[in-house]
Amino acid sequence: MLRNALLVFTAIAGLLLSACSGAPANPNPLANTPLQVVPVDLSRYMGRWYVIANIPYFAERDFVGSRAEWYLRDDGRIDDHFYGRKDGFDQPERHYQFLDSVVPGSGGGRWSVRLFWPIYVSQLTLYVDPDYRYTLLGYPDKSLGWVFSREPVMDDATYRGLLARFEAMGYDTSRFRRVPQVSEQLGQPGFASPGEKD
Repeated sequence: MLRNALLVFTAIAGLLLSACSGAPANPNPLANTPLQVVPVDLSRYMGRWYVIANIPYFAERDFVGSRAEWYLRDDGRIDDHFYGRKDGFDQPERHYQFLDSVVPGSGGGRWSVRLFWPIYVSQLTLYVDPDYRYTLLGYPDKSLGWVFSREPVMDDATYRGLLARFEAMGYDTSRFRRVPQVSEQLGQPGFASPGEKD
């Protein structure tokens, strides 16, 4: 338990340092436009979501086959599980668990994610399709973003359409990398590869 807490603390410290040390400036003309969350039906939103793409950062870098699983608790909070394999599909699956709370007045679209007490981060639902097959998550300063899907593989046209939504919100979409969900995706253009430097 203590070891996990120290790992998470180290990870958070790294995130804060990387945020300060500088991702490249966002060239999108809408970069300073505030993000708007969308309301979600929490009961439909729960379950398994595959990480199709993200803006790579230290905590998820070099992961393949990653996914999130959300479960609504009786107290209204959300058990948030992350699974993935670091450095390749032949590696053991890792599991991290967090506790999320819906921010009142957000229509279910803004969550406060407790990494460990007292460290919380904001998670913004920026889009969910009417059938709850795809969702876009973001971070208030647009330094982080995720494309999630109920299925592990997404066709290129759907992916480009979802990236266009991020672009319209002011994201620098050139920073997104697709996360390999099957071994055949490794080394393909646009997909992150374990060991790749940003």
